[in-house]
Amino acid sequence: MKKLGDDDYISHLSIDCVIFGYQDKELKVLISKFKFGKGSWSLPGGYILKTEGIDKAASRILKERTGLESIYLEQFRVFGDENRIATSRYKEVVKSELNKFDEHRFTPEVTDWMTSRFVCIGYYALVDINKVNPQAGEFDEYLEWRSIKDIPEMIHDHSEILTFALEALRQNLDQKLIGFNLLPETFTMREVQELYEAVYNRPFVITNFQKKILDLNVLERLEKKYTGAANKAPYLYRFRK
Repeated sequence: MKKLGDDDYISHLSIDCVIFGYQDKELKVLISKFKFGKGSWSLPGGYILKTEGIDKAASRILKERTGLESIYLEQFRVFGDENRIATSRYKEVVKSELNKFDEHRFTPEVTDWMTSRFVCIGYYALVDINKVNPQAGEFDEYLEWRSIKDIPEMIHDHSEILTFALEALRQNLDQKLIGFNLLPETFTMREVQELYEAVYNRPFVITNFQKKILDLNVLERLEKKYTGAANKAPYLYRFRK
C-alpha cells in the first residue's frame, strides 16, 4: 500500500467517480458508506500517483471498486472551489476519527494533508450493473447501489458532484449514444425507452420515441423475444458497433 501524502501522490489533486448503473427501471449510483465522519456517505474516489495520468488513475479506481475493466468512463467537470473541503463541516470529525483509527499511519501530517483543500477531477462511468462486483476500498465500510431518487446526504460536496454528473449524462445520452452502456448486450425497444425515462425522470410517447431511436440507425434488430405469445413478442436489438 502506498504511503499517503506528497511522496507518492500528486499534491492536492484527487478523483471522484460517479458510477451509474441501471436496474429494475431505475437509474442507480454506486456510493460508499464512509468509515469516517460518523457514518457518512461518499462517492468512490482516490488519489493520483505521480507515476500515472489522470485517466489511468480513474480507470484504476474504478477497477478497484467494480472489478471491471474497459468500461465507459468520461471526465465531466473539475471541482476547485477555494473553500472545498477546507470549510466542510465534516473536516474536523474526519481528522479526529482517522487519528483514532490508526495513529501510527494517520499521523497529524497525513490527516492534515487528507483534509486540506483538494482540487477534484470528476468522472462518471456507465456499467452493466449485473457485471459489477462492488469492492470496498480502504476508507469504505461497504459500497451500495442506490436509486438516483434515494441518495442520502454525502460528505463534503459529493452531492453537488453527483448533480453535475447526472446533468452531463443527460446531455450526452443522445449526442454520444452512451446509454447503451447501461443495458445488457441485447434489449427490447421498450427497455431502451424505460432507460431514457429513468435518466430524464419523465415519460416519453412510445411511438415518437421508437421512431427517434430507430432513425439514428445505430441498432441491429435480432429475433423476437419469446414471451408466450409469439405474435406479440417484441423484437430484440443490440447496439451496432
